[in-house]
Amino acid sequence: MRAEQARRRRRRIRIASSAAAAMVIAVATGITLAVTSGSSGAAGGTAPGLSLAPLSTLGTLQPAPAAGATGSEGVPVPVAAPLAGTATAATGRPVDQISCQTGEQTLFHIHAHLAIFVNGRARQVPAAIGVPGAQAQQTPNGPFIATGTCFYWLHTHAADGIIHIESPVQRIYTLGDFFDEWGQPLGPARVGPATGRVVALYNGKVYRGNPRDIPLTAHAQIQLDVGAPLIAPQPVTFPAGL
Repeated sequence: MRAEQARRRRRRIRIASSAAAAMVIAVATGITLAVTSGSSGAAGGTAPGLSLAPLSTLGTLQPAPAAGATGSEGVPVPVAAPLAGTATAATGRPVDQISCQTGEQTLFHIHAHLAIFVNGRARQVPAAIGVPGAQAQQTPNGPFIATGTCFYWLHTHAADGIIHIESPVQRIYTLGDFFDEWGQPLGPARVGPATGRVVALYNGKVYRGNPRDIPLTAHAQIQLDVGAPLIAPQPVTFPAGL
């Protein structure tokens, strides 16, 4: 009897030890997956909590047009007319709690890219959005907005689609903030003066939601297609320093 009781005790100890080991492995695996998942999202520049769908949900996409010549920031400038001018842009007063200051702010300094197509044709995002009184200097690759009366925390230096986010505070800025500075409407059925169904792409995936809410994350690649046909995304390479 004593021998049988000893065997039962040893068996219970083995079962308990196995269960504890399994629990440790499960917890470790969960932590690893969480860390890996978070790292993957950060590396891809995808903000958490976004509703995204594969490009395949859109059906057949038209190939993107050939990229234009490289501009003053080392990024191609679309061979196209601007979507809209800057005559209605903000002139110095705060917009969406975004100020315009005499010097560029660099505490929080990232960049995103915006491409716009209307009925399959490219449109430029003009230079000098967010820079009242802009003054351009000529470079070997075209004009670059170097100075102005002040700089909003979201602004453009060239017509290449690069949005500069240069802020004294770290916060989430959105495409809606940028369009508000530009003085242009943005929503599910309108992009500036262009009206029609708006399909938004974010880092190569379909963004499900109001395009105003798209976050301007580091190296985000954003595309807005108004009307048809829909254009396949054409990612840009951010040069060193952008």
